[in-house]
Amino acid sequence: MVVLFSVLSAIMLICAFMAFRTPRLLISALWLAGCSAILSILLYLIGAYQVAVIELSVGAGLVTVLFVFAISIAGDETIEARSIIPKPIAIVIALVSIVLLGFMTISSLVSLPATVEAPFSEIVWQQRGLDMLVQSGLMFAAIVGLMGLLAEAKAPAHEKQVVKAKETPLGQPAVNATSTTVHASQEGKA
Repeated sequence: MVVLFSVLSAIMLICAFMAFRTPRLLISALWLAGCSAILSILLYLIGAYQVAVIELSVGAGLVTVLFVFAISIAGDETIEARSIIPKPIAIVIALVSIVLLGFMTISSLVSLPATVEAPFSEIVWQQRGLDMLVQSGLMFAAIVGLMGLLAEAKAPAHEKQVVKAKETPLGQPAVNATSTTVHASQEGKA
């Protein structure tokens, strides 16, 4: 179990490294989706079944779709930016965090106590109720955001009436007062 966990963790770190090293944003989003999918497998292996399902659906599914959609709208232009943190300091911070994370997860795998699994409905609605509400809110916000992005721009109702009033067929008198005076003055000249 520890070997499988270590191999999957190494693959996840490679995916994460490739996600920020790839110059194209679309490919980076796909590497990030792979990292999220492997993280959900790791969560499932340590017994966090509900969190694994949420990570797979939201992290690898919804977030990836939103990234791909945003990149397709905004364009995939690479921007050369300088790092704020010097490279040696960033590498040291990353290595320290990886070592601490590995130590904490491997030590928790070794000493896993035997647990009795509660029914799914009790876990979801009593123990993880706030998580479910937050996930539902995030899904709702993502759907509303996508609908807003995909909606066609429509003119307000009062602008439609003004546009219709100005677009009169030839030979018929115009509706608004300024155009009627223009038509009357043109008829007087004829």
